[in-house]
Amino acid sequence: MVIHSPTQPPSPTAPTTAHGGLVVGNYCHDVLIRDHHVTAHALGGAPSFIIPVLHSLSLPFLLLSKVGSDFSYSSATTTTTLHPPIVVSTSQTTVFHAHFLSATPDTTSLPPSGHPDRILKRVGSCDPITPSDLPSNSLFLFGLAVGVAGEILPETLQTMLDLCDVVFVDAQAIIRTFDPEDGTVSLVNLNETGFFHLLPRIAFLKCSAEEAIFVDIEEARKWCCVVVTCGRHGCEVFWKDGELKVPPFAADQVDPTGAGDSFLGGFAAGIVMGLGVWDAALLGNFFGSLAVAQVGPPKLDAKLFQVVKDEMQKRKIQDFPCLERRGDWLGFRESPDQDQFYESLAATKTVVMSQIQEPDWNLVSSPKESAEQNNSKAKLPLNYVQEEPIPSCDGKP
Repeated sequence: MVIHSPTQPPSPTAPTTAHGGLVVGNYCHDVLIRDHHVTAHALGGAPSFIIPVLHSLSLPFLLLSKVGSDFSYSSATTTTTLHPPIVVSTSQTTVFHAHFLSATPDTTSLPPSGHPDRILKRVGSCDPITPSDLPSNSLFLFGLAVGVAGEILPETLQTMLDLCDVVFVDAQAIIRTFDPEDGTVSLVNLNETGFFHLLPRIAFLKCSAEEAIFVDIEEARKWCCVVVTCGRHGCEVFWKDGELKVPPFAADQVDPTGAGDSFLGGFAAGIVMGLGVWDAALLGNFFGSLAVAQVGPPKLDAKLFQVVKDEMQKRKIQDFPCLERRGDWLGFRESPDQDQFYESLAATKTVVMSQIQEPDWNLVSSPKESAEQNNSKAKLPLNYVQEEPIPSCDGKP
């Protein structure tokens, strides 16, 4: 069951059954720099952070990502082995330099990227993802538009909306611009982009507190559910008829890169697996707090998350979100036993962090050691993906 009408009638051979999810966004090379010294090289791009989250919760999906022939992580991680990108021989892999500030930043005067703790520069970019790259012969229960370097075009997002029942969009995919001289990342107002007219078809729009200024929450919430991440203060959720705040999890920050991506992966997984908005947002905060404790994509052991999946099963309100009548959707109602879910996630986080902090995972020791450890950081068991189909709104697979 699709919640929108495609721009063109489906062909007689078009599929009628939706399967799993569609994640769209490019892998990147991330270079972390502090005081003009390179401290780490890591696999980057939103998919590299979202994939471990979806795997840890056994949620099946298809990845659409592009890299150049210079991609350094083709066989270095299980993430890229199980979900390989399209290699464009005539292009280079997208590269970001993250320049971290030693002094405590003045948040009243943000860098152009909107990140108070760093200056981002896109120093190289791969080809964009076009509508023709998407699998037009398949439908999907959910989609994640998670570009970071301008690789998702308005027409690509529109095609995703045609193919997917529910689409989650990260604001950084649609409001970033890049200085033509040095690649410094800046933000523009959403209503000045080619994506603004698509808001009524987007189910959930995620943005950081800094990006929220450019999104215009009061306008966007008229059309879709807006989720704003607030770092150590948790997150806030806004929709047409209400709003709510969700508490954070304590975290010792090593690298903030990918925290928002991990949050969105957890939030989307929660919604898709039947949780209410509050519970899904808490799950997003949980995964975001795990991401900041490591350099590069998080290491998540699927076995440790069985208790989380069991708790999610108990708390789900329906098999799959049906959003045609968003004002009546059960997901916006207050979740029962919120403290219990928080405590369950906090207990799992303690176990996960104890593994991360073992001697073999000392990611702040030296630049060389950090770079070497990142090469094997996102290794996931081969049996991560659960092949059972996600039930649709009418209960059919």
